[in-house]
Amino acid sequence: MPVLSRFYGIIIRMYFQQAEHNPPHIHALYGEDMAAIDIQTGEVLEGHLPPKALAMVRE
Repeated sequence: MPVLSRFYGIIIRMYFQQAEHNPPHIHALYGEDMAAIDIQTGEVLEGHLPPKALAMVRE
């Protein structure tokens, strides 16, 4: 999974093969935490991030 961005210890990754993943989402990693986040709504589809990290990812 390619890395799209790194900031404040958060790593953003995304799969590019649409057949594998629906709806379109990113994976955000922060320390031991990971979450899959819908690109359009910002909703956490799976996993967990601390509230401050999640707010930065959504921004």
